[in-house]
Amino acid sequence: MSFEIIATAANYIQYTDLGIGPVALDLGFFQIRWYSLSYLVTILLGYWYLTKLLNRPGAPMSRAHADDLILYMTLGIILGGRIGYILFYDHDLLALDRFYRLWEGGMSLHGGTLGVLFALWLFTRTHKLSYLRVCDYIAVCVPFGTFLIRLANFVNGELWGKVTDVPWAMVFPAADEFPRHPSQLYEAGLEGLLMAAIIWPLFWKTDARYKPGLLTGVAALIYGVARFSVEFVREPDSQLKWLPEMTGLSMGQWLTIPFLVLGIWLIATAAGRRQRVEPTSGSGSVA
Repeated sequence: MSFEIIATAANYIQYTDLGIGPVALDLGFFQIRWYSLSYLVTILLGYWYLTKLLNRPGAPMSRAHADDLILYMTLGIILGGRIGYILFYDHDLLALDRFYRLWEGGMSLHGGTLGVLFALWLFTRTHKLSYLRVCDYIAVCVPFGTFLIRLANFVNGELWGKVTDVPWAMVFPAADEFPRHPSQLYEAGLEGLLMAAIIWPLFWKTDARYKPGLLTGVAALIYGVARFSVEFVREPDSQLKWLPEMTGLSMGQWLTIPFLVLGIWLIATAAGRRQRVEPTSGSGSVA
């Protein structure tokens, strides 16, 4: 089967024909990479959208809190994502000359999420705010990051899928000459667009934001199901191929299981946390 696929590889989409690459702007002495831009734009869009969410009645924090939160979130995303990738995927990045080279990739969404959750805990504890309610508002901003970062993975020509003969398969030269699943685009669609299509109407059209943990649970469950499913057609990291061979599940799937459990629990228990919400600014309680 593999010989048949490689023999017809020229009939599939060639990544090199798309005219894309990791560098967004090259000035010779300075380069701006799409991967770095994806994180920058994620933070800026997330902040902008958060300010829109806070205009709704019953917000768990003020605009001034959001201004302070941006620093916590930025550090949580970057440090959590990098440290998580090193711990879960590649210990070699601990080397001093490699740790800081974030623009070359090597960030973990699981690690970034843990970093954000820890940053939010510090922030809400410092400002005496409701941890779960602030998490809910941040969860509504998550689709920006999951969509843009996965697109950056695709532009980088990394994190490709397994060999396949589906009509939309692509040949990634950094992998080999075989057509593969463009799993980065699957994840961008499921973790980004699908999550937005579900969680945004829940915030704007229902009372979900008054049930602490519900929106966080929905985001965790959607991400968990999407990531766990796509991992079946995503090529495991070369240094971790032994894990699915030994256990049947990839590192990404093992790390996703806690998200699934947490998401289900938060959703199932959210109604019991329904409470009268006092806004941090303005007047009038929200039932």
